[in-house]
Amino acid sequence: MSRFLIAVAAGGGNIPPTLSVARALLDRGHDVRVITDPVLEPEVRAAGAEFVSWSTAPHRFDLDPSSDLARDWEARTPMGSLARARDAYFCGPALAFADDVRAELERRPTDAAAGEMLTFGSMIGARGAGVPCAILSSTMVALRGWGAPPFGPGVTPATGRAGRVRDRLIYAISDRMWNKGLPAINDARRAHGLAPLRHSMDQLTDCDRLLMLSTRALEYPGFDPPEHVQITGARLEDPQWTEPAVLPPGDEPLVLVGLSSTFMDQSSAIGRIAQALGTLPVRGLITTGPAVDPDTIQAPANVQVVRSAPHSELLPHTAAMVTHAGHGSVVKALAAGVPMVMMPFGRDQVEIAARAAYAGTGVRVRPGAGPARIARAVHEVLGDSAYREAARRAARTIAAEQSGDAAADALEELAGTSRSGGTLSGAGAAAFGSTS
Repeated sequence: MSRFLIAVAAGGGNIPPTLSVARALLDRGHDVRVITDPVLEPEVRAAGAEFVSWSTAPHRFDLDPSSDLARDWEARTPMGSLARARDAYFCGPALAFADDVRAELERRPTDAAAGEMLTFGSMIGARGAGVPCAILSSTMVALRGWGAPPFGPGVTPATGRAGRVRDRLIYAISDRMWNKGLPAINDARRAHGLAPLRHSMDQLTDCDRLLMLSTRALEYPGFDPPEHVQITGARLEDPQWTEPAVLPPGDEPLVLVGLSSTFMDQSSAIGRIAQALGTLPVRGLITTGPAVDPDTIQAPANVQVVRSAPHSELLPHTAAMVTHAGHGSVVKALAAGVPMVMMPFGRDQVEIAARAAYAGTGVRVRPGAGPARIARAVHEVLGDSAYREAARRAARTIAAEQSGDAAADALEELAGTSRSGGTLSGAGAAAFGSTS
């Protein structure tokens, strides 16, 4: 039996895959503690793990929009949304996250630590304590030199000189934005005895493993990350708060709708989707998620609106899905071979929608699209078999990745890394390189 500490913030779509990894380790007989927000205590305990609360790090006691740390839906631009996440999670509270993780590691010895990517500081605390550590990413990751276009704006791989110039410009803008958080990152690193970094995103390389809980089906063909980065396969479990599924009656094609499980000011979009489905010969099932009251959505007779339902049970019966292109929704749809209409609002959704569209598995519409445009997109996806064929190809890739649990395997291997006097040796020391 090995002992693991897993750190995760109450962000939204990052929670189910992270807790899925915790459950997998528990099923293998390991001891798992999860340090997170008090609002997630019921989910952590339901997974079978021991709950530990953040102390000095920012944390939430409820999921009401008023307690959201980033409030990124208020940003006027995608860059402004990222800046809010940078200051609320990735960089701003890095010292507090590092202090809490290190205090817990010193309170009870641990063989390995894993921190979900929002909590950059958690891995600083683990590094400072000399504990082997992994970053868990519940979405795609791509840095300069990894064989993919700049992550964030949803651009496809560069072709020719113009594309390379475009990428350099995007990287310059991105570097400037993220490096505004570098002082907070380096203050945390100095406080924990670590050398400062030159760039905030270098924190993604200062770990033993970066485990992407995602699928090759959403990666560009040229993606070639460093050796410590591993695509471990998507986590397909539904959130624990979902209610039993009830299929709408009838024989018409089922269109499943699921926008963000967190508040992104999506009520208007849900209403426009409902109107669009009302003009089509389909059965619509809209899951609003915890952030939107289903009773506030006016829906036509052929559209049912519920707060939640397990998408993994509904998708095998689904002809098309309308989604905000959150990572969890997209990989579940692709795992079932279901094509999509994607309406990204922000965060990583623009990037995921671009990758899914590049693979031919769906079409993208603007978040402000009207009912007529949404209806045309749904009609296109339902009527063109190429979308379903591409989704089925993705399903085969995802199924092959589900033959084992590469994330749990990697963490077990990490827990066996030899240590002496708090200093890593072997693979751990090689991964840290000159920053040790």
